[in-house]
Amino acid sequence: MIRSLWWSVRTDGDAPFDTAHMKVYYPAVASRDDAERLTGVFAPDPAHAPYPVVIFLSGVNVGQDSYRRYVTALAESGFAVVTFDRVAELFGGQRGLTPGVDIDAARPSTYGTRPTCPTIPAVLTALAELNASEPLRGALDLDRIALGGHSAGGTVVLQSASYFPAVRAVFAWGAHTMVATMLGWDPGTVLPAQVNCPVLLGVGTNDGVITGSADRYGEGADRPDPVARTFAEALPEGDHLLAVVPGANHFGIADADPTAARAFLDGPAETDALPGFARLTALFLRAHLRADEAAREELAGFDDGMLLKRR
Repeated sequence: MIRSLWWSVRTDGDAPFDTAHMKVYYPAVASRDDAERLTGVFAPDPAHAPYPVVIFLSGVNVGQDSYRRYVTALAESGFAVVTFDRVAELFGGQRGLTPGVDIDAARPSTYGTRPTCPTIPAVLTALAELNASEPLRGALDLDRIALGGHSAGGTVVLQSASYFPAVRAVFAWGAHTMVATMLGWDPGTVLPAQVNCPVLLGVGTNDGVITGSADRYGEGADRPDPVARTFAEALPEGDHLLAVVPGANHFGIADADPTAARAFLDGPAETDALPGFARLTALFLRAHLRADEAAREELAGFDDGMLLKRR
């Protein structure tokens, strides 16, 4: 059984745009006592605790509940999974849902000196508080952490992971490290990922959002796939995996909200990428956060209709 609880934490920025509202999914067990009946709060399942922690960052203007099915599948594989909503400044002075981006940290003069996502350390601080109080007391293993994300959320984890020593794996869907020319970079620049752990990248062949954003990077729509370029050019030597899902689109792992974000740019969803990519992600996390040899062997032979590349 997977249950969740809510928490909030102050981040960078000025009020009221300085708060992340978190949702923590965890394996739970029913006690059927009065406290559970009256509050709806379930205790964590002690069977495999403490649980390695997965922090998943949303794309811009994509609410955290859009990923509920995906992150629940990860939690069912033995992880505590954290998502959050944060309303703060976007590009150009607009405000909206964002993983939290330190734009100045992505400029040529500063990139590589600090994380581009200041929300991550705030969430880690909140998790330490949760791990010291009921009902999650001692249930979170904060020495075994994965960072994951979708779209812009995936980009900032790729740009930030190495600054957090407990991070042992990174994964992303529809994300790359190409950087906007408005920040002062040359057209077509792929930034080196700030990672020192295994990385899993996923992308669909019908990703219309990445295609529709090419001019942001000074390129045309017929450019090479930025996710494939990130896999080939941005990652250090390591145990990395690229999964290309034929017929999937940018929102392949999410339940897109047609009233927000840029799903209107997307290509057709000719296949449901979520179940297969969730299975692949869970194996990847079990292999690298739990040192699960059975998962590592299954990962080596994984074939779920995806085009897999390893390096």
